[in-house]
Amino acid sequence: MINVNLRTAFLLSATVLAPAALVAQTTMPTIAQPPVAAAPAAPEDPNKVVITIGTAKITVGQWENIVAALPAQFQAYARTAGKRAFAENLVQLNLLSAEAAKAGLDKTQKMLEQLKFQRENMLAQAMFEEIQKNAKIDDKTVQDYYDAHKNEYESVVAKHILIRVKGAPMPAPEGRPELTKEQALAKAQDIKKQLSAGGDFGAIAKKESDDTGSAEKGGDLGEFRRGMMVPPFETAAFAQKVGEVGEPVESPFGYHIIQVTEHRQSRFRKCARMWRRRCARNWQRSWWTICARRRR
Repeated sequence: MINVNLRTAFLLSATVLAPAALVAQTTMPTIAQPPVAAAPAAPEDPNKVVITIGTAKITVGQWENIVAALPAQFQAYARTAGKRAFAENLVQLNLLSAEAAKAGLDKTQKMLEQLKFQRENMLAQAMFEEIQKNAKIDDKTVQDYYDAHKNEYESVVAKHILIRVKGAPMPAPEGRPELTKEQALAKAQDIKKQLSAGGDFGAIAKKESDDTGSAEKGGDLGEFRRGMMVPPFETAAFAQKVGEVGEPVESPFGYHIIQVTEHRQSRFRKCARMWRRRCARNWQRSWWTICARRRR
């Protein structure tokens, strides 16, 4: 039977470090990635010997454990068309490993540290997979998460007219006077009156807004989510009803007259898969936090 050290050594191909022997020996067989992966073979008796090369034998159980640790794109190939070449590679690896042990290379400080790291790496990966497998997230959990975080998936489409104040972080449009807060607020309130009396929002935005980028589009800001705008603007925009022109809102830029044209909410079904992943990550994060506390 293949020595268990063979499995440990070869599994390094699925981790950060590759075995030095496979890197250094240019005469070692290599496994080319297949153009098309075949379907995996049907389950067999785990004690059945499937490959014999010289005096070395590999059972179905050993083979499946080794192949299962390979990168996904190689697994089907190693079980079918590439089985023989892969097995020869394993046997040579086992022989080299045995010779290294006879020479005492496994007792050097450097090798002991590397083996310790690889053991911890593999155990951590196994634990991570166990966490994912046991993190059962039912429909109610996902629905509760959705209900508690609806605002994260809400967006609005809006227009605005900005009346800039002196000292704002953006430069004043060419030819526009610098306005004090009082002057800017008075102008914004006057524009609000014009709009309430039936004035065309787009036309007034093009003429009066100090946000030249959106002014060219009639004040249109497009769609935005929470966290994309300065807090006072965001709070007002998400609170306004569709079609409503709000009172002037102060921000570091000046005073904004906002008109919301659409509220959008991501549908539960459309985003359920994303929320399941996020719930799983939150569960894993909580687990790591508990582990960190235990180590203190």
